[in-house]
Amino acid sequence: MNTRVVLSAIAILLVVIYAVGSGLWVNTGDGWYRSLNQPSWQPPDWIFGIIWPYNFVVLGITGFSVTRKLSTAWAVGWLGIFAFTVACALTWAYQFYVPHNLGVASSALWLVAVFTVPLLVITFRASILLGLLLVPYQIWVSIATFLSFNYRRLN
Repeated sequence: MNTRVVLSAIAILLVVIYAVGSGLWVNTGDGWYRSLNQPSWQPPDWIFGIIWPYNFVVLGITGFSVTRKLSTAWAVGWLGIFAFTVACALTWAYQFYVPHNLGVASSALWLVAVFTVPLLVITFRASILLGLLLVPYQIWVSIATFLSFNYRRLN
């Protein structure tokens, strides 16, 4: 089988794992989450409903494109970093919403924000347009990281 096809499939699979895994653990409608002291600058709920579908679609398109346009070494590097950030993001979701370990959750999300920077750099190598489309993801995970640390501080 063609290496680029396999790498593209892995990219899409990682996005699916990210989306499904997040959906399994993130629960903002329960009493625990609603009882938390929220930061005053918490974005309204409807923004979450817009940004996450956007992020998942752009991540899928980006992963597919990076694995098609860049060398195998760059594509594998992008996939490795992305897989690490997906694992950290799912760690955040689980730690925050299941055992309510806000410190570990915040640290995991901080790793996502930090390691999304090299994802952006590699994405810009593949396509300036895709790099620009991925910038909102970087901004969002940075905002989410600050939110998570603020939840930890306030609760």
